[in-house]
Amino acid sequence: MKITSVEILRLKADEPTVIDIDWNPTIIKINTDEGIYGLGEIGLAYGAGELGQAGLARDFAKVIIGMDPFRIEAIWETLYRRTFWAMGGGVQIFSVMSAIDIALWDLKGKALGVPVYELLGGKTNSHLRTYASQLQFNWDPIAKPMVTPQDYAESTRKAMDQGYDCVKVNPIGFDLQGRWMKWNNYGILTREQVRTAVNRLAAIREEGGDDLDIIVELHCHTDANTAIQLCQELEQFRCLYVEEATGPLNWKAMKRIGEKVNIPIATGERIWSRWGFRPFFENQVVQIAQPDVGICGGFSEAKRICDMASVYDIGIQLHMCGSPIATAAALQLEAVIPNFVIHEHNAVSLVQANIDLCLYDCQPKNGVFEVPDRPGIGQDLTEKAIQTAVRHIVE
Repeated sequence: MKITSVEILRLKADEPTVIDIDWNPTIIKINTDEGIYGLGEIGLAYGAGELGQAGLARDFAKVIIGMDPFRIEAIWETLYRRTFWAMGGGVQIFSVMSAIDIALWDLKGKALGVPVYELLGGKTNSHLRTYASQLQFNWDPIAKPMVTPQDYAESTRKAMDQGYDCVKVNPIGFDLQGRWMKWNNYGILTREQVRTAVNRLAAIREEGGDDLDIIVELHCHTDANTAIQLCQELEQFRCLYVEEATGPLNWKAMKRIGEKVNIPIATGERIWSRWGFRPFFENQVVQIAQPDVGICGGFSEAKRICDMASVYDIGIQLHMCGSPIATAAALQLEAVIPNFVIHEHNAVSLVQANIDLCLYDCQPKNGVFEVPDRPGIGQDLTEKAIQTAVRHIVE
């Protein structure tokens, strides 16, 4: 079997799915001379970089034309060592490598008639506990700012009514006028900022009761000083962990936060490769690692990262914010790893325009995902999604 062409598909969901964030999922489709293909998503569906990732994907696709798609490790090493820049890393480079790697595993699973999880070692987990992610945007297909404590209570109730027993929220993302990222959260927080975050968390805790787990998301909106200032105030709410409390590459600052705050530390969605995670593991910076399969290097690298984490007794919660292709990939790996903690179900996964990109609407039931048993990653694009995509073909 040989790779004959690679398609880069910039999908078009009708509307942005999260306030002030463009939504541009980009899929790599690897085709072969036997008619079998595989799909993988570049893990940069939002934020800047739509054109850059597509252009880079075209360059990387040229490298793998004519190769045997079953030689996944050889292809990963070829992309890493022979494209020059990949050895220096970078989120766009590794995200493109990730999509190629995911597509190869999907293709191999389809060719052999088995789910990817069988190729990665078989199931350790059949049912995956799941949390409702990003309550500050409203747990609803229609996103809107959550401003008042009552807003946060209502968003929590919506998630709990669907069976979730864990939620994630950024309590400082919106200011009191409902504007996203307009507060200055660096240096020192005002009492108004701290009081607002505390009141929002208090509303979630009161609505959810003692048994609801709460993850605090900070999106790197804080630096080490303000993260310590804020999280010490939030300790009273018994948070499950705090995510991205400062810049994702600043492991020493993040370690300082962990030493000052009695909440477990999590990060990883903007870190690529095992080398990127290495200082966080070796220096015991995090209790929860959050690699994204579509960013860190694909199934091949994500599995290595998860195995590295287990050496240091670090749990894994894969970062998940993409199309249903990304969700499908995450579920396959989570089924395998013994240090799996919980699955992230992002608010974008509720949006119909995003759901309609793929054949299967994969949603948790009562806060739990069952892992699909279809071959490969168990998901595919709709014909409409393919036809309406901005399409680049490399042969």
